[in-house]
Amino acid sequence: MQKLNAFGLVGNKMNKSIFIITIGLCIIFFSCDAPKENKDYYHLPTYSSNNNIQAVVEIPAGTNHKIEYDKVARKFIVDSLEGKERIIDFLPYLGNYGFIPSTYSDPDHGGDGDALDVLVLGENTPTGSIMEIIPIAMLEMIDDGAVDHKIIAIPSNEKQRIIKAANFHDFSTQYPAIRKMIGNWFDNYDLKDEVQILRWTGEEAAIREIKKWKTN
Repeated sequence: MQKLNAFGLVGNKMNKSIFIITIGLCIIFFSCDAPKENKDYYHLPTYSSNNNIQAVVEIPAGTNHKIEYDKVARKFIVDSLEGKERIIDFLPYLGNYGFIPSTYSDPDHGGDGDALDVLVLGENTPTGSIMEIIPIAMLEMIDDGAVDHKIIAIPSNEKQRIIKAANFHDFSTQYPAIRKMIGNWFDNYDLKDEVQILRWTGEEAAIREIKKWKTN
C-alpha cells in the first residue's frame, strides 16, 4: 500500500473498503461500454420494444478503422487487407456506421449478401452499441456491381443528435452540404472499389428498403 499512499489514494482519509468499492464500480462502468463477446448482434430484432428501428454500431463516428461484426465468430474485428488492418485512407467516418439487425441483402435479388448498412448522424457511439434510430434518407448506390444502399438516420434519443432534421425534407433543405459530403465520402473513401452513386431518396424509401430485406 505504500505506493498507493504516495498518491494519496489510501490512508486515514480513504480506507481500504472505500478504495475496493471504487475500483469495483470502475470495472463495472467500463465493462458496460465494451461489446459483449459471443452475443448474436446480427439476429437482434429489427425493431425495439418501443417499435423503433434498431442499429448496431460497428464503426464509431470520427474513426478511420474499418471495424466489422463477424457473425460467425460473434465478435467485432478490424477488417484486414493483405494481412494488415484496414485503415481508411481518407476522412474518418462522418457518423456511426453499422447495420440494421435481422436484415439480409440477398445476392439472388441484387444485394451484397450482408445486413443493410446504416449511417447514424449522431454523437460518437462505441462499437457494439445498439441504437434506436429514425431513418431520414437513403443513398442509393452500386458497389462492385451489387446493390449497396445506405440508410441515413438520426438517433431516436434527442440527446444523441447533432442535427435538427428529422425527415428528408428538412435534411435536404437545412443541410444540403451534409448530403453532398456524405455522397462524396462514399464515392471516394475506397478507390479500389467501383462505386456508382445513383440518387438520394427519402425516409419512406429507407423504411421500404428495411422492410424489403427484413428476415424476421
